[in-house]
Amino acid sequence: MSSAATRVTSQDHLWSVTEHLEDILATVRPLEPIELQLLDAQGCVLVEDVTVPVSLPPFDNSSMDGYAVRVADVAGASEEYPAVLTVVGDVAAGQGEQLRVGPGEAARIMTGAPLPPGAEAVVPVEWTDGGLGEGPVSGMRARSAAPEGASGQVHVHRPAEARAHVRAKGSDVKAGDRALEAGTILGPPQIGLLAAIGRGTVRVRPRPRVVVLSTGSELVQPDEPLGSGQIYDSNSFALCAAARDAGAIAYRVGAVADDAETLRATIEDQLIRADLLVTTGGVSVGAYDVVKEALSSVGDEDEEGSGIDFRKLAMQPGKPQGFGTIGPEHTPLLALPGNPVSSYVSFELFVRPAIRTLSGLADIHRPTTTATLETGKALTSPDGRRQFLRGRYADGKVTPVGGAGSHLVAALAQADALIVVPEDVTSVEPGTEVEVVLLG
Repeated sequence: MSSAATRVTSQDHLWSVTEHLEDILATVRPLEPIELQLLDAQGCVLVEDVTVPVSLPPFDNSSMDGYAVRVADVAGASEEYPAVLTVVGDVAAGQGEQLRVGPGEAARIMTGAPLPPGAEAVVPVEWTDGGLGEGPVSGMRARSAAPEGASGQVHVHRPAEARAHVRAKGSDVKAGDRALEAGTILGPPQIGLLAAIGRGTVRVRPRPRVVVLSTGSELVQPDEPLGSGQIYDSNSFALCAAARDAGAIAYRVGAVADDAETLRATIEDQLIRADLLVTTGGVSVGAYDVVKEALSSVGDEDEEGSGIDFRKLAMQPGKPQGFGTIGPEHTPLLALPGNPVSSYVSFELFVRPAIRTLSGLADIHRPTTTATLETGKALTSPDGRRQFLRGRYADGKVTPVGGAGSHLVAALAQADALIVVPEDVTSVEPGTEVEVVLLG
């Protein structure tokens, strides 16, 4: 890291939520595409259309375990007057040898096996006696236990129409079709489709690597005993989980003590594995706000606007925020407040859209809706600030959780929505319509 002036902004300017987010999104750019093996590409965004090189399925095949037959040979078949056919052998999936079904013949066929020449339909084994000379059977005996099942005669108890229980070549996708379009997020079904059409690698934007650091000498890791004046570090766990939920590969760094040099060294060590850095705590106006102390003078002397700018936002919770770029690769860094609820709300508003932008996604925001406010009293908001309250949403209604206090971690765990009170509204009455950000 090199020392330089901070990003050029007014320390006295009160930023709106929109202005702060726009500044972040103007800086963050999608990661460069790379070629990845299929399983490594899960969760990534496809950067090019994928066309089908070979039809799927590549041949007519059976959708049932049964017998491949000619339609004329089973016309009028019934349990009382079954069609009796000579079994000429087995057709199994992956079998290279090709049988031919002639008049009065049938081939025992397995699901997925190619329809043999001469056959026009498949009758399920349940429509036959399975070659046992008795009534209808429920299945076939294993070939290893009864190899004679591939020969002899079979009684068919029902007729079959042409192409019955046959999956046609190309009925899934045809050669030249577009299998997936650019911008698709690769989940399990998409990975399966790529494998099915023979693609072993794919070109995608990689999942962003996000490093999360908590700061504060009072922080103790879970499972360790608490000393006097200490609390457990919850922020790094919550934000790391939130980053993964947003699609990132997230790394959690243990809490850093309130020492500027230690924090700068820790951040410098983490830059090698970070596409985005997120800190929590130390951004307000106190004497021990170490993030502000450590990063206010960090930047690139040769690049105007680099470094970290600390600013005040017209929002509650989450008024103090920091944003900028750091290190030789100008890695984006978002500095969030240390209050657990403030940090999580800030993550949802600012970090999540940044992660999804790095991923190359078109839709970077949580879904929003309007809902009827269900509460026994009006919601009040500071004049000139946009307020984000925790709530439970269901069936077009939203109920505040945990009151107006921004420090209630338990209330945050119960919430599945944020209730948005705009800047120009100081009181929202019960029964009115409000904007809701859906977190689930």
